[in-house]
Amino acid sequence: MTVKIDNYLEQNNPATPCVVVDLEQIVQNFRSMTELAPWAEVFYAVKANPAMPILSTLNNVGCSFDAASIPEIEACLAAGVPAQQISYGNTVKKSADIATAAARGIGLFAFDSLGEVEKLATAIPGAKVFCRIVVANDGARWPLTRKFGCAPDEAAPLLLAAAQAGLVPAGLSFHVGSQQTEPERWREGISRCAVLFEQLAAEGVALELVNLGGGFPVSYRNDDGPDLGEVFDAIKRALHEAFGDDLPRVLIEPGRAVVATAGKLRSEVILVTERIYGGRQRWVYLDVGRYGGLAETEGEAIQYQLEFSGLPDKFVSAVIAGPTCDSHDVLYEDASYDVPAGLKAGDQVTFRNTGAYTSTYASIGFNGFAPLTEHFV
Repeated sequence: MTVKIDNYLEQNNPATPCVVVDLEQIVQNFRSMTELAPWAEVFYAVKANPAMPILSTLNNVGCSFDAASIPEIEACLAAGVPAQQISYGNTVKKSADIATAAARGIGLFAFDSLGEVEKLATAIPGAKVFCRIVVANDGARWPLTRKFGCAPDEAAPLLLAAAQAGLVPAGLSFHVGSQQTEPERWREGISRCAVLFEQLAAEGVALELVNLGGGFPVSYRNDDGPDLGEVFDAIKRALHEAFGDDLPRVLIEPGRAVVATAGKLRSEVILVTERIYGGRQRWVYLDVGRYGGLAETEGEAIQYQLEFSGLPDKFVSAVIAGPTCDSHDVLYEDASYDVPAGLKAGDQVTFRNTGAYTSTYASIGFNGFAPLTEHFV
């Protein structure tokens, strides 16, 4: 984690809850990724954190962008991103939004159904399209199956239908799930894509790209999985095993891996008390919770590391909860979290690696609590 963030928090003591993001760390993360995977084009997943300083910073170092909506496309364009460096990666889009994207110069679109092919062909004939297939998400802390992606055996007929409708079938995509801890999942997806490349070639359709999606992991409290070097080594081997030395154009869509480690979230303790629900437990209530930006604590899927500064080293087990009156606003109950025995109202707690999927997940104002404030250093 960055010293710059710690210095900012110490010197400015900003109102909580807030997220502080180090833009230099984001650049470092991006450059590290391009060094580890020089064979891939990085399309930052805007949904991870769409803040304008982040988009502008990444645009300045040559990143491309994966957008899921017209507002995300507009934000990228406002940050100076050329339209040809933006992919419309949502497979379910309004016809009006497709037309708007086309008018903005976007030319690369995802789809996973015949209905989407029909909308794309009507709104932007001649556009390049890629078909998203479903792959196993085993090993992902935040699975992304079922809602998006067609069965692999549906992909060839859909791409042929796209060609017949006047679109340009460019390739295939898949997503192994967010915070994926098993590199083998990418191997499975790549292997399926290679088979489909051959199948489409036999039908006279030459595909050119494979989009590996995101899911690249970072280090959280509950993850001792592979580092990015191991992940990209495994992916490179899988690509050469599947395609030989003649690799297709490879896209990746990291979000978490670019911005998570560049942020820290500062929160204030509202209350420390004991509850008796079948047993005595210490409860710690914070001024941030599941609706204030920590949505990924649902099911205790993402377990952030916590920092307690200036407090004694004696720790006791506690339940960690948010501030709203919704009983689901409990961050960690089953996971074993220890807090300083002397923790009290007014003390501060810092969540590490919270640059991704926090401010972008915060509600507009559930229970009247404002969304997270972001500071950039």
